[in-house]
Amino acid sequence: MQTKIRLIIMNFLVFAVWGSYLTSMGSYLAEVGMGPQIGWFYSVQGFVSLFMPALIGILADKFIPAQKMLSICHFLAAIFMGIAGWQGLRYGSDVTFAQLFPWYALSVAFFMPTIALDNSVSYNALTKAGLDTVKDFPPIRVFGTIGFICSMWLVDLMGFQHDHRQFLVCAAWSVILGFYALTLPNCPVNKEKRGEKQSLVDMLGLRAFSLFKDRKMCVFFIFSMLLGVSLQITNGYANTFISAFAGIEEFADTFAVKHANILISLSQISETLCILLIPYFLKHLGIKKVMLIAMLAWVLRFGFFAVGNPGGGVWLFILSMIVYGVAFDFFNISGSLFVEQNTTESIRSSAQGVFMMMTNGFGATVGTLSAQAVVNALVYSKPAGMPQMQGWSTTWYVFAAYALVVAILFAIIFKYKHERKS
Repeated sequence: MQTKIRLIIMNFLVFAVWGSYLTSMGSYLAEVGMGPQIGWFYSVQGFVSLFMPALIGILADKFIPAQKMLSICHFLAAIFMGIAGWQGLRYGSDVTFAQLFPWYALSVAFFMPTIALDNSVSYNALTKAGLDTVKDFPPIRVFGTIGFICSMWLVDLMGFQHDHRQFLVCAAWSVILGFYALTLPNCPVNKEKRGEKQSLVDMLGLRAFSLFKDRKMCVFFIFSMLLGVSLQITNGYANTFISAFAGIEEFADTFAVKHANILISLSQISETLCILLIPYFLKHLGIKKVMLIAMLAWVLRFGFFAVGNPGGGVWLFILSMIVYGVAFDFFNISGSLFVEQNTTESIRSSAQGVFMMMTNGFGATVGTLSAQAVVNALVYSKPAGMPQMQGWSTTWYVFAAYALVVAILFAIIFKYKHERKS
């Protein structure tokens, strides 16, 4: 029980850091005239995930215990995000891309690997305690989502969702986690015996990339990348989209427009429930069907945004938030567990880093930059008001169509026979 409580606190803090800005930063950027650059801020999460999770995972596997690596990363992330917040305070509405983006990017570079480290530390501690990772991790991971929600509500209710102070909240959470991580159970590093010859691949900790030789794992990683395209789209644009209804008199005073972050937090509330369903669905359906469910949920996530509004159509927004829990968890958490079950202890952190690289790296980078191009072409190229709102609707249909195509291809190409466990 003590192990579970310690991991619950860690997961709460890791995702509280992310929740402080992930869903509201787009609205802040739009407020200071950087709406057309929103994609760059979200794509940097993908870009750094191309190499940072794998690099940090290698260090955690071979040199620095994962819990200490988690602490180091969060202290550095806190420093750089604090500087980004200070830049926003210093320059106000006149802050420029060059003044804000570099510090934000450096912070994200050290934060993104900590999601994979969180998984590694959790799996290691659960295994040491003789617990079942598939059964016992999802209920612990729920508290990560609760931390994300609490941080979203904190930023919204304190009036920070449209200004730079959300970055300062993020920095504060990172400092707390930096200290807390030093108290977590030790994760062993895999040091080879002295005098034993090692290949260059082993010396650099790149053995996890050999997973691509396995057709099943290779196809899984490729589709993880393709589905990863969808991951950051609503994080970057949902709040901006809903807040844009403020320009329409009919919707300007609705709760959804004034408290978009609280409405969006229903997505994370849905996550907390869906995480608990993962062990059952993985056991009875297997990874292929679970991933297909996630892909179809992304189709609905985008589709409900396309047809909803903050007034009489707010129930469609609510449905979009509900299906997000399935879309995110059945892909992200189930995928992480699938990688865990198909790798050895010696490459566990590295393999989680590769999974992060494919999803939050290649996938999210392509996804956010492509989304920015679509939004700029269909939304920001038009006059404010109804023309832009019509452009938003078309934009969400485009994203839904993409998710549907990926789902169909995955159903045809990914070969996996599930052996149901009793």
